[in-house]
Amino acid sequence: MISVKMSRRYDSRTTIFSPEGRLYQVEYAMEAIGNAGSAIGILSKDGVVLVGEKKVTSKLLQTSTSTEKMYKIDDHVACAVAGIMSDANILINTARVQAQRYTLSYQEPMPVEQLVQSLCDTKQGYTQFGGLRPFGVSFLFAGWDKNYGFQLYMSDPSGNYGGWKAAAVGANNQAAQSMLKQDYKDDISREEAVQLALKVLSKTMDSTSLTSEKLELAEVYLSSSGKVKYEVCTPDALSKMLVKYGVTQAPVEA
Repeated sequence: MISVKMSRRYDSRTTIFSPEGRLYQVEYAMEAIGNAGSAIGILSKDGVVLVGEKKVTSKLLQTSTSTEKMYKIDDHVACAVAGIMSDANILINTARVQAQRYTLSYQEPMPVEQLVQSLCDTKQGYTQFGGLRPFGVSFLFAGWDKNYGFQLYMSDPSGNYGGWKAAAVGANNQAAQSMLKQDYKDDISREEAVQLALKVLSKTMDSTSLTSEKLELAEVYLSSSGKVKYEVCTPDALSKMLVKYGVTQAPVEA
């Protein structure tokens, strides 16, 4: 009871630390992400794989032709989102503008970590100034640059970010993270990374069966000409992949 009363005294502002050194509003923002559709990112030797769970709230909803969880920021960087989508849209537009400004100034693509850091600086500002609330969204950034090759970063509402070999955000992320820790190998190929991501998502998702309607899959890799390519998997290809890896059963033809 005492700790609840203490948190109530300090959780009305993002700018006030509690006596234990916590920012409750930022922690609540992270809680909000814990209820969102999960997303998984896996770094492989020849690319980065992003998989996201779409929350289908009603059968009457017109499924969007555009992607809901995956966004292209620049030719060499993409991201997967977990959390409040309206917050994510603001940050994605900010990141796109920053990437274009860099390209215009220096005539080369923005390094992936620099782009992630600049976006996290924006997020951090919303935890330090009064009258603002933190962005209720976590990102998985996948990209390639000439300095460090393929990279995967995860960022949260506090403005913290880190480089990961495999990461999960959103619902059941702890269970997904522990499965990734067990099954991830350093020399994993892109195809194996897709298989691992689908397997982990199938075991940690709340819904009983995986279908292409509930999933989105995107990859960042180098084409045969050496250019960075961002590709979103089509629903048909995704359905075949789910059957191929034994995640779902093939539909029985009448």
